[in-house]
Amino acid sequence: MTALYVDDRYRGAHGIGRYAAEVLPRLQPGWRSLGLDGNQHSPLDAFRRLPGLARDSLVYSPGYGALLRAPRQVLTVHDLIQLQSPWPGRMKFAAYYAGPVRHTVRKAGLVLTVSETSARAIREWLRDDRVRVVNAGNGCSAAFRPDGPVEPTAEPYVVFVGNMRPHKNLDVVLRALALAPDVRLRAVMPQQEIAFATSRAEEEGVADRVEWLYGVDDDRLAALYRGASATVMPSTLEGFGLPALESITSGVPVIFWQGCEAVAEIVGHRGWAMESSKDAARWAAALTEAVGSSRRVAPPMGEYDWDRTAAIVSDALEHAL
Repeated sequence: MTALYVDDRYRGAHGIGRYAAEVLPRLQPGWRSLGLDGNQHSPLDAFRRLPGLARDSLVYSPGYGALLRAPRQVLTVHDLIQLQSPWPGRMKFAAYYAGPVRHTVRKAGLVLTVSETSARAIREWLRDDRVRVVNAGNGCSAAFRPDGPVEPTAEPYVVFVGNMRPHKNLDVVLRALALAPDVRLRAVMPQQEIAFATSRAEEEGVADRVEWLYGVDDDRLAALYRGASATVMPSTLEGFGLPALESITSGVPVIFWQGCEAVAEIVGHRGWAMESSKDAARWAAALTEAVGSSRRVAPPMGEYDWDRTAAIVSDALEHAL
């Protein structure tokens, strides 16, 4: 009987880590951990030795880390953003995806992803109709709901959840804050990036209106969303857009760039769709409008559920076993 193994090194507070933490405990085929250590995103990890596996074994990874010595491996490729980063940084990702990732996906004949936007991008990148691309979607923690505790605040604010990578586009929000003196920002990001983010806020003269947060659990994050006038998600590229989903599920509208398909797919009419990803004056106007209103939105019903996502992943793996 074919055995299912899982590379379960992905659990964490980041997007893929949260996906792994929710999906893996819900997988229906009985599975065993590969028990690996090290960094699954290191290119050299693709060539590592694996514990003795039967020739018909199947390995599942909730991320894109390929293991070339696995008999077969199914990956969840959340997006292809790394292939759209600027040169020369993109060079290492281009080689990794063209080599280990593409080889692994074609060998398995199956790859999982999290949105229709990413599914289209993967099909275009693969150019191989023999590979089945399955959109398993994404879920949202039960902590994110319209009713519940609200983060206390003396003044209205907007919330940002992300990091300082260029495609997250926080820069346009910081520049917009300089033009919107009545708006405060509460930003959740990795602790190691806060010093750089603070320096950018100081350059724009808005540091006194920005609060940087890190290590926030789901309950507090949900309270932050509920206390906000809006969530800002100015990303230019996303494979899914989990903060946008968490925000609207909490009843809070999102200010986003309409050219980011994955975020637009989630938000729809539940927010402000910006025509430009760079026009700070227009973003400032949207921020000012948001904090001057008491707008709330209806959460999506039944579309984004971890049980549903895990069931689709389980079904795909069962058919691959």
